[in-house]
Formats: sequence, C-alpha cells, structure tokens
Amino acid sequence: MEPARGLRPMLARPAHVKLDVDVDDDVALRLFKIRTAYTSRQRTAANVLVERRYSWRGYDAPRLQQDGDLDRITLVASAEDTTIGTLTIGFGGASALFVEELFPDEVQDLRDSGRSICEFTKLAMDDALGSKRVLASLFHVAYIYAYRVKGFDCVLIEVNPRHVRYYEKILGFRVMGPKRTNRRVNAPAVLMGLDFAHTEEQIGKFGGQPGLSATERSLYPFSFSVDEEAGIVGRLKGVADPSGYRH
Repeated sequence: MEPARGLRPMLARPAHVKLDVDVDDDVALRLFKIRTAYTSRQRTAANVLVERRYSWRGYDAPRLQQDGDLDRITLVASAEDTTIGTLTIGFGGASALFVEELFPDEVQDLRDSGRSICEFTKLAMDDALGSKRVLASLFHVAYIYAYRVKGFDCVLIEVNPRHVRYYEKILGFRVMGPKRTNRRVNAPAVLMGLDFAHTEEQIGKFGGQPGLSATERSLYPFSFSVDEEAGIVGRLKGVADPSGYRH
C-alpha cells in the first residue's frame, strides 16, 4: 500500500491553499483523506466534530472561523463523507496566537530567544472511527506544512493537565507553562511545546514502520516514512504561497 499516494495541492482561491492527501490505514483496512477545510461545508463538519468531542469532555467548544483566515489553516481527516479528525495550525501573523492570551510571557520569552513559533489548536478525533494512524497522519501533515514549508521551528499547544503525560509520550512535547484557566473552553490548561527538530529526528528513526509500535510507544511509527514525507514536501513547495505571509 502507498500511504501518501495522492497529494494534489492546488490553489482553491487567492486566500487559500488546497491540499488533498490519501492515506491507507492498514489496521482499519480503509482509505482516508487529509484535506484543508477551505469550504464552508468542510469547516462546518470540523466544527461539529470539535463541538461534540469538547462537549463530551465538559468543555466549551471553540468554533472555527467561517471566513478566510490567512493566519490559520484547518486540516480535516475524512473517511468517505465522514469527518474523523481535525486540527488547526495557527501562524500568528496579523492576529496573535491563541496561546498568547493565557501564556503571553512564555511565548515572548521563546520569541526573544529566536524561536519561530506556531500553534496547533482545536484537535478533535472521532472516538469510534479515529485511530493512531489518523492522528499521526494529521500531525505529520501539520508538521510538514508548518516546518518544511513555512519554516517554523517550534509548536505550542494548550492541554488539560490530565493529558500532559499523553502528549509527552506520544509526540515528545514538554511542559513550558503552569496550569491556568483557559476561558475559551472553560477548563484548566497547561502550555506545552515541541521542537520540530525532535519530530524530524523521530520520523527519521520510526516513520513508516508501524511494526515498531510494539516496542516504540510514540505515534511516530504510524507517521509517513522519510521518502513519503519528501514527496509531500516537494508537491507542497510547488504551490505558491497565495497569502504572501512571511513569519
């Protein structure tokens, strides 16, 4: 099987880049797609999933923008017509990063140290239809776009304190800010960060080798291989940046 056989990036309209990645889930024996949510229908489907998963945990659900936001890109994973996962990348151009609302000093310290920062927000996975392969692929495409294409070297996330160990284990995030109350979702949050150089190293070791998951407990064995990633990068870099945004 060929996990990244169908990346077809195109310009949908001047404000957006459209990408489409076909991924084979060998365990679930199905094909799913990862796309940018550039239409109202796609954003609505992502919103429904975010609201359902956040409400189940007792959180207030943040909504995706319904118009074009050049500083954010939302990815959706779908099997046939069902949205099974979503994740939003924030670049912090004209608008501030969401994490700056709660952790302004920590973010500024990183910038002062020369780091180029983006954020991943609004992660939601369908509990019944999602899988490690889906989550790893969503994260990998987000990493490719943020790191390989846009040139960011660090990503920040806000997570519930109960989930800190999970993100440390599966992706290598580390705590960078204390527990505070996130009023957007009415829940406690901890700031975590990940150096993309670590991600690059782990993909080099484990990417595209799901058989290693028996001993390697991170998500990286379920990510694309180095060769598959290179193909995705090449195709994405062939698409001009229509926003003109430079970080």
